[in-house]
Amino acid sequence: MAHIESRISPTSETAQANRAGMLALLDHIRAFEQRAADTSAASRERFEKRGQLLPRERLALLLDPGAPFIELCSLAGLGLDNPDLDKSVPGGGLIAGIGVVSGIRCMISASDSGINAGALQPKGLDKQLRVQEIALENKLPYVQLVESAGANLMTYKVEDFIRGGNLFRNLARLSAAGLPVVTVTHGSSTAGGAYQTGLSDYIIMVRGRSRAFLAGPPLLMAATGEVATEEELGGAVMHTSVSGLGDYLAEDDRDALRIAREILGKIDWPREQPAPRAFKPPRYDAEELLAIMPMDHKRPVDMKEVIARIADDSDFLEFGENYGGATVCGHVRIEGWPLGIITNNGPIDPAGATKATHFIQACCQSRTPILYLNNTTGFMVGRSYEEGGIIKHGSKMIQAVSNATVPQITIYCGASFGAGNYGMCGRGFHPRFCFSWPNAKTAVMGGEQAARTMAIVSEAAMKRKGGEVDAAQLEALQKGIVERFDRQMSVFVTSAHVLDDGVIDPRHTRAVLAGVLAVCREGDARAPQAMQFGVARP
Repeated sequence: MAHIESRISPTSETAQANRAGMLALLDHIRAFEQRAADTSAASRERFEKRGQLLPRERLALLLDPGAPFIELCSLAGLGLDNPDLDKSVPGGGLIAGIGVVSGIRCMISASDSGINAGALQPKGLDKQLRVQEIALENKLPYVQLVESAGANLMTYKVEDFIRGGNLFRNLARLSAAGLPVVTVTHGSSTAGGAYQTGLSDYIIMVRGRSRAFLAGPPLLMAATGEVATEEELGGAVMHTSVSGLGDYLAEDDRDALRIAREILGKIDWPREQPAPRAFKPPRYDAEELLAIMPMDHKRPVDMKEVIARIADDSDFLEFGENYGGATVCGHVRIEGWPLGIITNNGPIDPAGATKATHFIQACCQSRTPILYLNNTTGFMVGRSYEEGGIIKHGSKMIQAVSNATVPQITIYCGASFGAGNYGMCGRGFHPRFCFSWPNAKTAVMGGEQAARTMAIVSEAAMKRKGGEVDAAQLEALQKGIVERFDRQMSVFVTSAHVLDDGVIDPRHTRAVLAGVLAVCREGDARAPQAMQFGVARP
């Protein structure tokens, strides 16, 4: 057994400063999330008058009581619906995550119809595509709680219309892959969004509330001159008795959610989970994770201190400890299940890249999932490193990451810069799950480095043109670049653009890992009844 002996003092001045900085960021993030919930809840009176439940109330009734729910992409669209962060409402018009319904682990997507009638907000499309991707890759049934005004015509973009077709394509792929698509249409599901209901295997509609039609009364009158009410065109009674679009007629939201739970309770889907394994919790308090990472990514960190607080019994069998030491590789267990870890105590050098490549391939050989804890400013540069083959060795590492045959999970804990982001399985390399800590920074390089690079290039250009070097101009250039890089590298921007699956509290890292690793294990072991086509409506 190789237990990590912690060398940090949680009560030191440095640790306390780190903790204060992390807590401040967490407070900021939770305040944004709470704003979305509060904005939605402000519609309560209108919902109650219609006899409806609020979106988050629907979700709570759908889920098994006490079962974990991993919310995804909660900051999607932050600052994109309104550049004033004090007024921006994140979430993309959607509440999404992995939860348990009638004993089955499912992906759940719920329209946040308390906000702008559930219309998809900026980045809501990317969020929905991402959760569909996770469902497909991990073989999860897909449950939709639909009530949406559809696309926001005031912010219409043709590229979003074209890309939006992927939403419906994915629903067809989920069904064909043998993954049940269960939809409760609580309210509007109109125009192209009607196919969100139509491309489902089980459809529950609510009497007097559900609406599904390709053209609503205003468009119908404009296009054909025909006059019809919403209920006549696409009400629940019509669709469950005449068109055959709906399969179940519910009396209200509660009844609809009861039916959804009953459907999932009745279908033949494996509920037996692998037997839990005996394990000992980490020897150090998860609370101390707040005190490890500095707010300044240029300050060094021993990432073994993080591993000590997430691994069973703080037991870490390091691989190649004396070779390429800035790249840390090794084996741990999370709640008894094996896991390989790759992390960084500095830039990645040729030895570190070679070691990581070897370790990734060895994990694939033993079918061991891999966790990447990002904390690197990139691959080493310089004449000696170029001569040492940093490009070819880095390429080997990227090849291994790209083609690994085991689940890969990424957590941005500190910096994730340049090609180091690629070698450490950044979002572009499609890890099964990708989360961030509040202090994480992601960029092609640090702002100061980028600014100095551009200053050197600009200075050389001025000299080539025979003019004098304008020091003031160069200083203004550098300042602007630093500000632009610093503004874009924080999680408040990257997570808003759905470049991760959410920002997590460092103290919850072990619980999140245990949850998503269980999702990966179950998905890889599951063999749904795939078909050539999805289930067609009668």
